[in-house]
Amino acid sequence: MNETIFGRLATVEIRSQYAQMRLQGVQHRRRLSPGSPRAGEQPVVSVIVGADLPIDEVDCLITEPEATTVPLRRVKTEWDLLLWAYYEVWEAALPAHPAGTLVRYQLRAHDEDSGEIYWVDDGAEYSYVVGDSGPPAWALPAILYQVFPDRFSPGHGRAWNPTAHLSDIYGGTLRGIIDNLPYIAGLGFTAIWLNPFFPDDTHHGYHASDYFTVNPRLGTLDDARELVDKCHERGIRLLLDFVGNHWGSKHASFQAARADRNSPFYRWYYWKNWPDEYMAYYDVPDLPKLNVDHPGVRDHLLRSIGFWLGDMNFDGLRLDHADGPSYDFWTDVRVVARSIKPDAWMFGELVRTPEQQLSYAGLFDGTLDFLLCQAMRNTFAAGTMSLAAFDAFLNRHEAYFPAQNVFSRPSFLDNHDMNRFLWQAGGDKRKLKLAALVQFTLGGAPIVYNGTEVGVTQERGIHDANSQGMEECRQPMLWGDEQDSDLYANFWYLSHLRRNHPALWRGGRRTLFLDSATQTYAYAREDGHEALVVGLNMSDEPRTLVVPYVERGTQITFELPPWTGDVAAL
Repeated sequence: MNETIFGRLATVEIRSQYAQMRLQGVQHRRRLSPGSPRAGEQPVVSVIVGADLPIDEVDCLITEPEATTVPLRRVKTEWDLLLWAYYEVWEAALPAHPAGTLVRYQLRAHDEDSGEIYWVDDGAEYSYVVGDSGPPAWALPAILYQVFPDRFSPGHGRAWNPTAHLSDIYGGTLRGIIDNLPYIAGLGFTAIWLNPFFPDDTHHGYHASDYFTVNPRLGTLDDARELVDKCHERGIRLLLDFVGNHWGSKHASFQAARADRNSPFYRWYYWKNWPDEYMAYYDVPDLPKLNVDHPGVRDHLLRSIGFWLGDMNFDGLRLDHADGPSYDFWTDVRVVARSIKPDAWMFGELVRTPEQQLSYAGLFDGTLDFLLCQAMRNTFAAGTMSLAAFDAFLNRHEAYFPAQNVFSRPSFLDNHDMNRFLWQAGGDKRKLKLAALVQFTLGGAPIVYNGTEVGVTQERGIHDANSQGMEECRQPMLWGDEQDSDLYANFWYLSHLRRNHPALWRGGRRTLFLDSATQTYAYAREDGHEALVVGLNMSDEPRTLVVPYVERGTQITFELPPWTGDVAAL
């Protein structure tokens, strides 16, 4: 039952093509270190010159805050096995600026022999803000609950709609979320990531036709205001699922552009052959791609962010398909969001390489941790990754990325775009509970997709024959006696464990014990005030796990039934 999460980098062949592509031509792709420099700090900009171009000169053209040109120098030459050729790395330290300065720049390369000028990344404009980086303080201890509005709850006293297909409208509403805030708060969640709720003919909300209102079948703007207010009364933050790359084909601007080539909205989109051929998200005709670098589009999207963070008082943004829009667009998003709400939390959906994720540092507060999700599912659900390999992955993963208070990596076991973890684990609740224990005791803010905590699963895999695709993992929420009370109690325990022990979100992690033969494993989470030891038994036999804790002059003994774990606080 293994699966591939990284669809766009799924196979060796695709990764090989990508590896070759990233070393051809002249590329920057926001290789900037650090991504958001401190006041007075000089960030280093890097450019890759591929084997196909004889470049003699590379310049960084800064346009804001003042026009200046900074020459780059060749710092090294490397050999690439896939290209079977050399490539070069050019770098320069950019000028330091005071905090709050917005810096914009482009990069240009020159071939002296031919006189050819090459604009790096096809002339893309890049930008950063000095001294604005890192997630807000409230994000570090956050425990998030992902709510899929149509499938969560119709509201007290209302039943689900009769349905014939998983893509039908089940009838969840904002009122249903409001009515069940005691349930969410009682489980210990401190924030809600709300999937889109804009006007849309689909059940999922990603084909929006209006970014300034609520889908009438879900409720009204007044309902949304009430939801925000009642969340805040309970100490729960609310995050908007923001899609900057595309919207639905029924959006008024797209309809106008298709009807009239002279429409002011024509250049809001990328036309191949007007009016029927245009760039679209994954080539889905109902999802035209937005030209976010057009002033009209950018203004429209930024005003929508201002509306939801300002007028409606949402607390942050989950940024859908974040590698679709330009880097410069995300800079403006950050500037606008932070000007309206200084403690807004913004993290991106990037199903990409770690290098690419870090290229967004300073634009986003972090990215969803797809790599950890894949490792967790492979280790605890599918069994294709050994404990030793998982431990090695954690050590390297944590070493590669900055600390969570610098670049946050919210964790998750499943979501609305992949098979439910419980289904992936063959329905074995023990595996889900064990994976959740690890998720809640690692550094990243844990996200729970609604229903995972009470046993929601699916009948088929999203790629199986006769499957209904992504809809398989979007089964409606279970309520009342349908809920798995044992799983509920487990997630209640984990959320309150994390809330009561700050070392779980601000401390470091260290491996204490690993025995591949017995399939047992233990690690510590520790800061200056406390330490917790997590012990796991992934075997089919009960194990007595004796964990030495040399630094504290003690040892911890766990009596663990098969496929269980436990936590000891010191």
